[in-house]
Amino acid sequence: MTAATVTAPLAPARRLGVGAGVRHTLTLAWRSLVQIKHNPMELLDLSIQPVMFVLLFTYVFGTAISGSPGEYLTFALPGIIVQNALFATMTTGFGLNNDLTKGVFDRLRALPIARWAPLAGRILADTVKQAWSVSLLIGVGAILGFRLGNGVLGLLGAFALLLAFSLAAAWISVLVGVLVSEPDKVQIFGFTVIFPLTFTSNVFVPTDRMPGWLQHWVEVNPVTILADALRGLLVGGPVVGPAIQAMIWAVALAAVFAPLAVRALRRRV
Repeated sequence: MTAATVTAPLAPARRLGVGAGVRHTLTLAWRSLVQIKHNPMELLDLSIQPVMFVLLFTYVFGTAISGSPGEYLTFALPGIIVQNALFATMTTGFGLNNDLTKGVFDRLRALPIARWAPLAGRILADTVKQAWSVSLLIGVGAILGFRLGNGVLGLLGAFALLLAFSLAAAWISVLVGVLVSEPDKVQIFGFTVIFPLTFTSNVFVPTDRMPGWLQHWVEVNPVTILADALRGLLVGGPVVGPAIQAMIWAVALAAVFAPLAVRALRRRV
């Protein structure tokens, strides 16, 4: 005679409120930021490379393109900030893939926390890193002679627009980070896509200096649009038109890639 084994039904998972989810997100974001203490190279990647771009392009190409390094810095710095922000979005996919492949993401989701907190915490932490990188570039630019044309309000507006666009573009990185098998492949994707996208924009060279056949693409390139909006906010010039177009691009990117990324993440975990 065998004894029947009775398995008690599992208690339904406790539903967590939005406030609890926000606290979990902030905690996990802090976890990602604290890791910099043990892996300072992560922050150096967001610091050394953009500063090198500013120095090299300003003093190597500045005179040839704009007549003087100072004039070129005024033109190029907003664009370099945009390029750096787009490259920085790849760290979201890189970190997410690293957590997925090492099982960290699964362990986090096994805890009694909001299901969306691990991903939201990662994105929030990377947004803070973005703000640090932009602040560093503005500071280095100021040392080299860059001056704000619209004061503090223009600077805050540039920060807000850039971070909003970066947050939307980060969903592309999240999707790639979920789909690829290794973190290094996220970086390969970034160099394959972002380098051509930024170098075929007016980040480094004014549109009218480019071949006629290329100018048509440069004018509709979202990198060009965002760079023009930042130039208007930081230096002076048209702001409303480029800023609206940049936000339209941001909404479109988020609307397309956020659902795809979430769906892919649910399938993987």
